[in-house]
Amino acid sequence: MTAVLIGIGVTLSALLVQGMAAELSFRSVGALLTRRAVGTSVWRNGIATVMFIMILWMGHLAQMTIWAAVFVTVGEFGTFAPAFYHSAVNYTTLGYGDIVMSPHWRLLGPQEAAGGSLAFGWSTAAIVTIVIRLLRVRRRNEERARAAVTPTP
Repeated sequence: MTAVLIGIGVTLSALLVQGMAAELSFRSVGALLTRRAVGTSVWRNGIATVMFIMILWMGHLAQMTIWAAVFVTVGEFGTFAPAFYHSAVNYTTLGYGDIVMSPHWRLLGPQEAAGGSLAFGWSTAAIVTIVIRLLRVRRRNEERARAAVTPTP
């Protein structure tokens, strides 16, 4: 039962980190849109999207790091490197099975996998949202440019 309770707390903490990464991503692209640095071309939108994805990716890495730190703290791993590897395998739901935790802490693995699945779904939704937003802004800008060039009768 201890593992489940700790897992719930770590899952909520990790998803909070992903929420902060998503917020930072949206604010970053919003600031670029405000300055009109993006929304004007496919290339600039592409660069903004890659930046957005990289911020989200840092959130995922931070979550894996949190889980790895918990694995070391509870004594499942003596060093951080194998704990992080095990965390990444759990988080991404690869499930290699080459490292198995003790029966007492084994339930942390599925909890991390569930949190990772939620976070990846959240990131996917965020990426789709920002790409649609950037496309709409670019189309609006293109329509305004065409209207400015086209003389009205």
